[in-house]
Amino acid sequence: MNLDKEDIKSFDYNEMKIFVESIGQKSFRAKQLYEWIHKKLAASFDDMTNLSKDLRKVLDEKCTLKGAEIIKIQESKDGTRKFLMRLSDGNMVESVLMLYKHGSSVCISTQAGCRMGCKFCASTVGGLIRNLRPSEMLDQIYQIQKIIDTRVSNIILMGIGEPLDNYENVVKFIKMLSDEHGLNISQRNITLSTCGLIDKLKELVKENLTITVAISLHAPNDTIRQEIMPIAYKYSITDIIDACRYYIEKTGRRITFEYSMMQEKNDKPEHAKQLAELIKGLNCHVNIIPLNPVSGRAGRRSGRMNIQEFKLILEKNHINVTIRREMGSDIDAACGQLRKRYVEGR
Repeated sequence: MNLDKEDIKSFDYNEMKIFVESIGQKSFRAKQLYEWIHKKLAASFDDMTNLSKDLRKVLDEKCTLKGAEIIKIQESKDGTRKFLMRLSDGNMVESVLMLYKHGSSVCISTQAGCRMGCKFCASTVGGLIRNLRPSEMLDQIYQIQKIIDTRVSNIILMGIGEPLDNYENVVKFIKMLSDEHGLNISQRNITLSTCGLIDKLKELVKENLTITVAISLHAPNDTIRQEIMPIAYKYSITDIIDACRYYIEKTGRRITFEYSMMQEKNDKPEHAKQLAELIKGLNCHVNIIPLNPVSGRAGRRSGRMNIQEFKLILEKNHINVTIRREMGSDIDAACGQLRKRYVEGR
């Protein structure tokens, strides 16, 4: 992206009004411009036909609309589609479209790379390159919505990157996505997945958002969690649960715990009992995830019987639990796999 140009797609509505007035335009132009970008998903300033040619020329000289462009699509037998997207500086991220009876869900990336280092995840290979701007997160949704020609109903921040490690941009993105002047997607239909950056989770309480927070727990104790998630050396599992309790009390929102089942690692009956004891009394839900194995990364998928037994033990302990429906397993569906293959191939 030309650094001399304004990233106009990252302007929230108030910033758009300030910008429009700064170039000598009436304030009502802000609404027109914002809707062209975030409702009509205009690809260029020339598409904005109710703006004068002179204004469009000024916008083209001063601003850029570039966010992300689709360069590869993989489609699963179940209809799931995975998109490899190139950012304006050449970095790659991934997004996934999942189709359900109740509507379509898009899982997006929040960073190019990731520094959390989880042993089973392809996203961390190569570490963190940089944070994504709001425009680059929004454009993942916009580009997919143009292809399917229908409104996306649910957004999941669970692709490449740790959302709370890109805190300011992610919060701004959520507020822009749910703005009535834009796509106006309800915050209740937005899920943010985090490995548990406690300070940022507590800070998130102050934003007064109504999103769903999902904690990537994946272990019932510190010993196992430290083996698979380096962040566990900084934040103990007790600290994370305490932060979740604080979040639930302050927001009234239920927390989801994600638990990827790994054979002989975290899938035994005693692990299920430990987990039940750990989260007992919390307004929460456990989402059991059959692990998507990644070449060169740790972890093997647990057997079906182990997964079912684990679920049954949680249910007997009055824990709300579901097993995530497997989607896109035939198209490198795990986070970072498509990007990893593309980069290695190149």
